[in-house]
Amino acid sequence: MFLSRRPSPAAIDRFVEESRDLPLSYGPIGIVRTGAEGWTFDEMTGVVGHGAADYERARAALLAWTQFDLGWVETFPRHAPVEAGTVVAVLIRHLGFWSLNGARIVYEVGSRIEGVRFGFAYGTLTNHAEAGEELFEVFIDPPTGEVGYRLRATSRPRAALARLGKPIVRVLQARFRRDSLVAMTRATR
Repeated sequence: MFLSRRPSPAAIDRFVEESRDLPLSYGPIGIVRTGAEGWTFDEMTGVVGHGAADYERARAALLAWTQFDLGWVETFPRHAPVEAGTVVAVLIRHLGFWSLNGARIVYEVGSRIEGVRFGFAYGTLTNHAEAGEELFEVFIDPPTGEVGYRLRATSRPRAALARLGKPIVRVLQARFRRDSLVAMTRATR
């Protein structure tokens, strides 16, 4: 949904509620792990800290959706539960207008309580400008103690405006990956 101004909190709440029963706009679930012909694949990995304490902060930041606290991108509801089936709205401010996009968490990876890896993937709903899946993951490399953040995405434009503006969409996707890494680094240290 493209908008000329920022939607009100009530409008965002309505959008989330109306999104709950919508189907995914792609298939199969897990496409970001396997890739698919005709889809754009992006991956960005960066070091956000070192050691067990930084890993715990990174995992907590992921559970709080900190990777979306960018000023120009936000998720609603704030700090939605990270569990399969949770529906969120992603609000994006770009080029003088706004877009509101529905997504559903489709699976988790690793463990939120123990281990050296945790993350989750969400899939786009039919009211999202793009079709695809995005995986957000933090991990600790046991030999070095480095804490990493990985963002993987498989997508293709779904809405007409996204198809027409694909070069701009690609720039915004790259900006999101960079800004998301900065937000996770800031939250971890």
